[in-house]
Amino acid sequence: MTGARPCAAEERRSRERRSCGGAAAEAAAGGMDGARGAGRALAALLLAASVLSAALLAPGGSPEHGAEAAPPRDLDKKRHVELKMDQALLLIHNELHGTNLTVYWNSERCYHCSFQVLVNVSWSGKPGKASTAAVAVSTQHGSILQLNDTVEEKEVCRLEYKFGEFGNYSLLVKHVHNGVNEIACDVVVNKNPIDSNLPVCVAFLIGVAIIIAVSFLRFLLSLDDFHNWISKAINSRETDRLINSELGSPSRADSLGGDTQPGGWCPPASPPRLRCVDTFRGIALILMVFVNYGGGKYWYFKHSSWNGLTVADLVFPWFVFIMGSSIFLSMTSILQRGCSKLKLMGKIGWRSFLLICIGMFIVNPNYCLGPLSWDKVRIPGVLQRLGVTYFVVAVLELIFAKPVPESCASERSCFSLRDIIFSWPQWLFILMLEGIWLGLTFFLPVPGCPTGYLGPGGIGDLGKYPNCTGGAAGYIDRLLLGDDHIYQHPSSAVLYHTEVAYDPEGILGTINSIVMAFLGVQAGKILLYYKDQTKDILIRFTAWCCFLGLISIALTKISENEGFIPINKNLWSISYVTTLSSFAFFILLILYPIVDVKGLWTGTPFFYPGMNSILVYVGHEVFENYFPFQWKLGDNQSHKEHLTQNIVASALWVLIAYILYKKKVFWKI
Repeated sequence: MTGARPCAAEERRSRERRSCGGAAAEAAAGGMDGARGAGRALAALLLAASVLSAALLAPGGSPEHGAEAAPPRDLDKKRHVELKMDQALLLIHNELHGTNLTVYWNSERCYHCSFQVLVNVSWSGKPGKASTAAVAVSTQHGSILQLNDTVEEKEVCRLEYKFGEFGNYSLLVKHVHNGVNEIACDVVVNKNPIDSNLPVCVAFLIGVAIIIAVSFLRFLLSLDDFHNWISKAINSRETDRLINSELGSPSRADSLGGDTQPGGWCPPASPPRLRCVDTFRGIALILMVFVNYGGGKYWYFKHSSWNGLTVADLVFPWFVFIMGSSIFLSMTSILQRGCSKLKLMGKIGWRSFLLICIGMFIVNPNYCLGPLSWDKVRIPGVLQRLGVTYFVVAVLELIFAKPVPESCASERSCFSLRDIIFSWPQWLFILMLEGIWLGLTFFLPVPGCPTGYLGPGGIGDLGKYPNCTGGAAGYIDRLLLGDDHIYQHPSSAVLYHTEVAYDPEGILGTINSIVMAFLGVQAGKILLYYKDQTKDILIRFTAWCCFLGLISIALTKISENEGFIPINKNLWSISYVTTLSSFAFFILLILYPIVDVKGLWTGTPFFYPGMNSILVYVGHEVFENYFPFQWKLGDNQSHKEHLTQNIVASALWVLIAYILYKKKVFWKI
């Protein structure tokens, strides 16, 4: 394979992806478990095929843009506007005698933003005849339109409206003679929009239907008669192969969050099997693959422009959280097997260095522009932050590592908060780090910006601070790394039109990713300190979920923009960390009893990418623009076609992870 990636993909590749019971016993149970093991690949393929079918069969995915956007009868046909995804056609009719209009536009999601000029509509020059201008308007969020008299700069009218994708609308501006000479601005629908969310809804429903069908199949397998029939149909050699495969499966330490097995340096780790941890990691990873590939180009599968949360904002923090859990579980196992702290420290440093190097390779693609200039190398990135976070948290736990206390469920002297009290030095360090983040964020003077500024800059805050994007966080990155070595296309540029570089994986935000990982360590300690005490584990998961949720409520005032510290992925604000950690504890609260205690779900298919996360993450980045993960679409402005492509690509990585798992191929660093 000699072909390079097309140059058109360079800008998109330059955007960092932010935008994350024993198995052997089951296999030995006989024919029913052999059937389950043999059917996992089929289940994964059925799930992928079903969701793909949903995307393909969903109506309303892509209109013929020329037909949908065709001008109505009262518009000159030369005024045609070619619509793109998430756009509608708006025809503005100026019927005001002798008045030229300037139309300003703003998005309802753009907080305290100054209006932007959309179009000028001059008077036709002929009484009784309207002049018309055609423009494309965004349909992602509600729009705010303000019409001013161009000469007097006086507001004529203002209205809010939510346009639909590929819809055709007219805005009629005219005098109303009802005894008082008033001006009316009315929106008329010339052609109805499409339901662009329908492919997502249908895909989701068919995916749920497949899950129900697989669950019903498992129920049938649990019946004795059906079980006996299946057992006779299964070759004994296949059963033996499955048993050997399960007995030879690697531990959790083989995945990104938990690979602290030091190769030849220390004895291999064999921590207790907790499939919920690998399953959670796999869920976050596949969601990350899906949103990085475009998520069907839906806005809620992209990162927030500034404050607030979307699906894309969830995955990376969850990945960091589960990495923290795996650090503690793997390290504890290795130390119990006699590995010295000094050797383990060397492995931690080497692994962190490799993560940073791989990250530098991934975030600096240069397939079309010739040799990469060192003057333009981006330094921060996802794997770079994971490497730094991993190093700090792992070293912190290694320095203060203590033997895990034996179960004391029947002893009155057993302290109910031992998972916290035994870690008081680590908590003291984490609180000190958070104090540094708060101090730098709210008290570091930033030239030309208000102290403690948390806004996006650009046209936000009525355009008063256009070059203050990210406040202290952006200033520190630009000061220490330089403008040319950080991310050049921040998500804030979409709504807030920021022009300065800003990196969401910057230096200051790394502090809070360390806090997030340490909260994951806390979850790992709960799982290990209270093993075989399901009730105690679930109580503590619930308590942490509620405690962190209450902190988030206090910091945000249950508001997207009006809180003391809004939820913000670009800043990795502390409210962002507490909110996503609360969600993470809730997910573990659901997964642990279902996957590890009751065995109602094996974690399939997410368990498999969770076991090979480094390979899946790096592979999906490197091969993004190669077939079969991407192909030329019949209509590049169709949500349906993008959704189909992104679901297929994500499902393929699940299938690849499954095959590698069965082949016992794992990429460890």
